[in-house]
Amino acid sequence: MSILSRLFSRSPAEVVRPTTELRAAPGGLRIVTGVATNVGCVRAINEDAIRIAQSATSPDTMLIVVCDGMGGHEGGEVASHLAMESLLAGLNATERDGHALLVRATEAANTAVFAAADREPRLRGMGTTCTAVLIRQGMAYCAHVGDSRCYMIRDDDLLLMTEDHSAVMELVRKGAITREEARSHPDKNVISRALGSHRRVEVTHWPQALRLRAGDRLMLCSDGLYDLVADEVVRGVVLSLGPQEACDRLVELAREAGGFDNISVAVIEVAVEPREVRTTRVGGAA
Repeated sequence: MSILSRLFSRSPAEVVRPTTELRAAPGGLRIVTGVATNVGCVRAINEDAIRIAQSATSPDTMLIVVCDGMGGHEGGEVASHLAMESLLAGLNATERDGHALLVRATEAANTAVFAAADREPRLRGMGTTCTAVLIRQGMAYCAHVGDSRCYMIRDDDLLLMTEDHSAVMELVRKGAITREEARSHPDKNVISRALGSHRRVEVTHWPQALRLRAGDRLMLCSDGLYDLVADEVVRGVVLSLGPQEACDRLVELAREAGGFDNISVAVIEVAVEPREVRTTRVGGAA
């Protein structure tokens, strides 16, 4: 049985953001989060959009979204923020099935981006990746389109929880190249699926909900992070620092490695003992 199979089979823009806490799991578990986004060292505009939001109607529900936009002129920035806001608008839906909620919200985001591009000639061709995690009553659900990623650390193992929708990762899945070779492949940024590129989109989601437990950490990020910071380094940072400190450090490391793209990262920790909640400057150096 693969490590991912074992996992699922176990029992039940630069901004100032505060660290967020959520009592979202049974047994006194608490969700503590951090988030950071940075334009990087080369790009003039940050086309990433990332947000952590708590439901206004269900205090035990949280949504984490990261989008990485693409398109000429300001199209990428418009697409990512439009998709993110559309996803957040679905947070208060009454749909009981978390994956159904995420898929419908992601499809709605695709419709919003596609329609905006159709209306505005200057936005033609824009699109965005999207990875979203819903946490509700101690269960996690994930849906994604494109190559923004969700990772999980459980029992010290760093697990990639999403599969990139890209030509290069298709080569990896076929065994033609290794994951390490994919990092430097000339076509590594060419994605095969995105929100807004077609009227309809196929949304990938986890096969079932994942019950969270103390010590779990989830990380969502854009390719501006994982392209430049090795998995083992990411694992060490996320395990050794609190969520906000980990986000800030990972952005710093990506910038030190060249910062060739926008960098966005969110870390979600399932904790038992209370943590001090502090307002922290995120985004790192400009």
